[in-house]
Amino acid sequence: MKRVTDRVSNPFGMRAPGEPAVYGYGDANADFHVIGRDAETHGGAETGVPFTGSLAGERIQSVLYRVGLAAEPYNDAPDLENCYLSYVRISPGDPADLERYIDAELRALNAHILLPVGGEPLSYVLSEFTTQARRLPADSTRLHASEIRGRGFLVVPVREPAEWEPGDEAALVERLGALLNSDYRQTKGVATRIG
Repeated sequence: MKRVTDRVSNPFGMRAPGEPAVYGYGDANADFHVIGRDAETHGGAETGVPFTGSLAGERIQSVLYRVGLAAEPYNDAPDLENCYLSYVRISPGDPADLERYIDAELRALNAHILLPVGGEPLSYVLSEFTTQARRLPADSTRLHASEIRGRGFLVVPVREPAEWEPGDEAALVERLGALLNSDYRQTKGVATRIG
């Protein structure tokens, strides 16, 4: 189902319980969903856009640019195609209360590829959208740029960008490039068509 909206910031009309809030941003029909922790960790407090104003934002946007999901290597208002950025915690508040916002956004977007950035987003995605939480550690360093089959999603964990070592960026670019050149849409399972 294609969503029709000209809004790239908060296209699903979320209303956060606290301020300042950093809402989801990007293509509301995206197949690739990059999920960070919060504005304090990954940037965006000043701009209101996830993955901006920080080293993490610069590194993530550079990867997106190199694989054709962003129009330029970095921008405080990135021009994204087939990509959406959001946070597990969109505003200050109780993490358990804030989880409903990312859950609603994930389901509304219904992307094929989830890219959790760092340990907390990876733990959330593994427990909520795969059957792998007991089998795999929520270790984004160990699982960086790997593929994990989820329940209707393919998960590609991303190591905390501020901790990247030589080769981490190239590994992620290579993985995303390979996915973009494949029939990644087949990762959507029967459950999303029946349910």
